[in-house]
Amino acid sequence: MSENLKTIKELADELSVTKQNIQYHYQRLPKELQLKSSNGSNLINSKAEKIILGKVESGSKSNTKDQQISSKENFEDEKLDNPFINRLIKEVEYLKIDKDKIISTKDQQISSKDQQIEKLTNLLDQQQRLALQDKKLLEEYKEEIKELKSLMLPVREDEKDPEAHPSKDINEIKEEPEKKNKKWWHFGRM
Repeated sequence: MSENLKTIKELADELSVTKQNIQYHYQRLPKELQLKSSNGSNLINSKAEKIILGKVESGSKSNTKDQQISSKENFEDEKLDNPFINRLIKEVEYLKIDKDKIISTKDQQISSKDQQIEKLTNLLDQQQRLALQDKKLLEEYKEEIKELKSLMLPVREDEKDPEAHPSKDINEIKEEPEKKNKKWWHFGRM
């Protein structure tokens, strides 16, 4: 046998299908195409490989279509029979209807919040302007008060002429702090 023989596992790996799938198609081959090795494992020649390949490809195409159709049918049957699924479907439909209402309500809330923020920003700006005006007025008033005080204070005669002040002796300067420190509780000590 100079043919290129493969095992079921090798062919399954090559075609990216399960070993059971290849085994299934191998068993349905004519007996003359089913070969055995000396250790008892199944071997596949090129002719059998082509047949199995055709069956696997056609089976995979029909299987996917059949599976899709049967899964839809099963789902439709389950959907009608299962009250939980029916309840969920009704909730989804309700939410789809209410989605627009909810979104419009949220849009209104957001716009009202935007208006509130704008009003608060304006009020804060006004407050800051008023505070600045008050500060300027206070500064002006302080300046006016200083000017008025300087105008209203009469200058004493003795302050005008510095030489008119009588000079104090050193003894008088020493006696002044002693006079200042005498308080009523100190009278008993001296």
